[in-house]
Amino acid sequence: MVTAVRSLIGVVGDFDPGNATHRFTNAALEIAGVEFAWVPTDVLEHGAAGRLAPYEGLWISPGSPYRSMEGALSAVRYARERGVPLVGT
Repeated sequence: MVTAVRSLIGVVGDFDPGNATHRFTNAALEIAGVEFAWVPTDVLEHGAAGRLAPYEGLWISPGSPYRSMEGALSAVRYARERGVPLVGT
């Protein structure tokens, strides 16, 4: 018997339900059966490690301007320095 391993993915960006790209990102991840949560960029300016620790992988969201470019870059730095899988779009 094969048991599926579920991973929690952090989608780094500032979710806007009016942004079609954000809605399609959610739909794609849901269809793929991926557990995910959006992580706002402004909360990552200080203490990114604590905020990102629960996630097994990160996706830098498409379709943004980010509220905090510093926060988005903190997520990239966090992933690079800790070997966390990262997808940037």
